[in-house]
Amino acid sequence: MEQKGLKVKRIDKGSTLDPVTVENIALAKANLTVERVNAATEGEVVAAAKDTDIILTRYAQMSRSVVEKLPKLQAIIRYGIGYDTIDVDAATDNKVIVVNVPDFCYEEVSNHALGMLLMLTRKLMLQSNTLKKDGWKPAYSLITPMGSVTGQTLGIIGCGHIGRIVARKAQCFGMNVIGYDPHVDTKLTDEAGIKLKSVPEVMKESDYISCNPLLWNETFHIVGEKEFKMMKPTGFIVNTSRGPVIDQLALVKALKEKWIAGAGIDVFEKEPIAPDDPLLKMDNVILTPHTAFYSDASDIRVRTSVAQEAVRIALGHLPKNIVNKGVKPKVNLLP
Repeated sequence: MEQKGLKVKRIDKGSTLDPVTVENIALAKANLTVERVNAATEGEVVAAAKDTDIILTRYAQMSRSVVEKLPKLQAIIRYGIGYDTIDVDAATDNKVIVVNVPDFCYEEVSNHALGMLLMLTRKLMLQSNTLKKDGWKPAYSLITPMGSVTGQTLGIIGCGHIGRIVARKAQCFGMNVIGYDPHVDTKLTDEAGIKLKSVPEVMKESDYISCNPLLWNETFHIVGEKEFKMMKPTGFIVNTSRGPVIDQLALVKALKEKWIAGAGIDVFEKEPIAPDDPLLKMDNVILTPHTAFYSDASDIRVRTSVAQEAVRIALGHLPKNIVNKGVKPKVNLLP
């Protein structure tokens, strides 16, 4: 049954409130509009959402203490794949549906990961900066040694949708692919050409590592000092998933002590990255500010998908992408 007069708010943790035109176009199907508010602290989130039925959010922390203080709340819909900013157990306990958008940026993230990999192995940033600064001159001594991705081994930590797309694209460059993921259906990894192995085996055998898992207890610091010491000194690691998947202090140590050759990092343990972070001064590190997911097209896709999920709820239907599938919603929603 259609729900009339639902309040929908996009709650963000930031000072810039960009337009929600895309969302409102989709929401109009259910005569809904979204109000955009800024809330940085838990208290601000509670104050902003106390009369809200559906929360749309990208970065706001939806902890147990927040969820329990929002009795009207029916659903939290996140702009993105990961949902580590949401206490899913607390939401389930309070009959709140948690929704994500798992499929809006597969191509963007996989392209970003492989772009970093190629930039690192070809030393493109170093070559470009040297040419701009010192002019045209023979620079083979500068770029030696330089490997080739063809015939090399790529290890993938986390073989979900994005990890498998990275694998397929890497094979176009002639790479061999191995991976670690204890939860993925082996039929899917077989189809993607990924040979599953243990974490130590992946770290030891790979020339390149791409981190692509969701962040949860099992993947927190899945790559730390012990794992970096297993890598080849010529090896590179790329992370486009979540910052805490890698122990960032261990990464800095591994780079300083030359346990590995370099890194491409889009996500960090604390964001934004501190201005005095050692990674910012390393020539063998490529950094981007958590933008792997972004393109004009993916931004439209995720905004539209989030709003469409809110529309489904307003029209009396279950959302398409429910994270906490065992939740008992506060209202009866049809499939």
